[in-house]
Amino acid sequence: MRWDIFCKVIDNHGDLGVCWRLASQLAGAGERVRLWVDDASALAWMAPHGRAGVAVIDWCDLIAVEAAVRDAAPDVVIEAFGCDPEPALLARFAAAPGPRSWINLEYLCAESYVERMHRLPSPVFHGPGAGLTKHFFYPGFTPATGGLLREPELEERRRTFDRAAWLADRGIAWQGERLVSLFCYEPPALGGLLARWSQAGEPTRLLVTAGRAAKAVRASVPEGLGALRIDYLPYLPQESFDELLWSCDLNLVRGEDSLVRALWAGAPLVWQIYPQDDDAHHDKLDAFLRTIAAPESLRRFHAAWNGIADAPIAAPSAAMLAEWRQTAEVATTALQRQPDLLTQLRAFVDSLRDRAG
Repeated sequence: MRWDIFCKVIDNHGDLGVCWRLASQLAGAGERVRLWVDDASALAWMAPHGRAGVAVIDWCDLIAVEAAVRDAAPDVVIEAFGCDPEPALLARFAAAPGPRSWINLEYLCAESYVERMHRLPSPVFHGPGAGLTKHFFYPGFTPATGGLLREPELEERRRTFDRAAWLADRGIAWQGERLVSLFCYEPPALGGLLARWSQAGEPTRLLVTAGRAAKAVRASVPEGLGALRIDYLPYLPQESFDELLWSCDLNLVRGEDSLVRALWAGAPLVWQIYPQDDDAHHDKLDAFLRTIAAPESLRRFHAAWNGIADAPIAAPSAAMLAEWRQTAEVATTALQRQPDLLTQLRAFVDSLRDRAG
C-alpha cells in the first residue's frame, strides 16, 4: 500500500523524529511511503542516508506538491499530531475509488482518556475531505492503546552493543566515570545540578547533545568543573542517538521521541516534558510516573527538573540510580511484551479496509 504521512515542524525535532521513524519502519515492512514535511532540514543529520522506500516531499514547494497530488492517491493518510493534511491531496484522496484510511496519529500520553479515545472515528463533514472518516490513533503505554514505535531488530542491536568502542569512536576518553546523557530544553534546575556534580565525590561525565541542550549547559556551567567532565556532541543520526542512550548510566531526555528511545534503553531516565501555558503538562508527567511506578526519589527529581517544585535539585546517588534502574528495567520489559505501534497501526488499517469491503 501507499502511505502519505503529513508532518509540520513546530519548534523542536520531536514531531519529525517520530514521523521519520514511522516512515522508515513502514518502508522496512514493504510499504511505499511519502513523508510530507514543511521543514525537512533536520533530516540532514537525523537521517543523512535517507531510507529506501521513503520519498520526502517539501510541503512548501508548490511544484513538488502539485506533482505529488497528480500521482496516484495514497491508500492511507497519516495526519501527524493534527497538522491538517494538504487540501488538494485530501480532495484527490476522497474522490479515489476503493477503501481509504485517514488516521490522526496523536501525541504520546499516559493519561486515562487515551484508552477511551484510541481508534474512535471522526466523520468529516466539511472541506476537501468531506465524506471521509478519520480515526484517532493514540500511542501509549497500556494494551488498550496503540503502543510505542519499536523496530523488530532493536533489542538485538542493544544486546550486542559495545559501549566502550562506541565512545572511543567518538573521541570520548572514558575512564569509567558515571555517564549521563543530556537532551533538554532549558531546565531551571540545570545550573544547580551541574554544580552538585562538580562537587560530588564520584566523577560524572556529561554527554551533551547539540542545539538547545548545549546552549543551556554553556550558559549554566559552574566556574570549576571539579568532578564533572563535559563532552559536547554533534547532531546525531537517530541510530547514533539510540546508541548514546544505551551508553549511559542516566539519560536526561525531553519531548516524545527521545522518551520512547530512553525507555527502550532500559537505563534510568528523567523526562523533561514539553511545558504548556496552563500547566497541563503537570498532569501528563504525573500520569507517566504512575505508569512506570516511579519511586518517590524519582518523582522528586522530576518535579525539580521540570520546575514543578521549588526544592533544590539533588544529584542522584548510586543507591537512587540503582532504584531508578530497576524501575526502568521493569517498565521496559512490560512494554516489550506489548505489540509495537507499527504492528497495531497496520492491523487497524487492515480492519478498516475489511469493513469498507
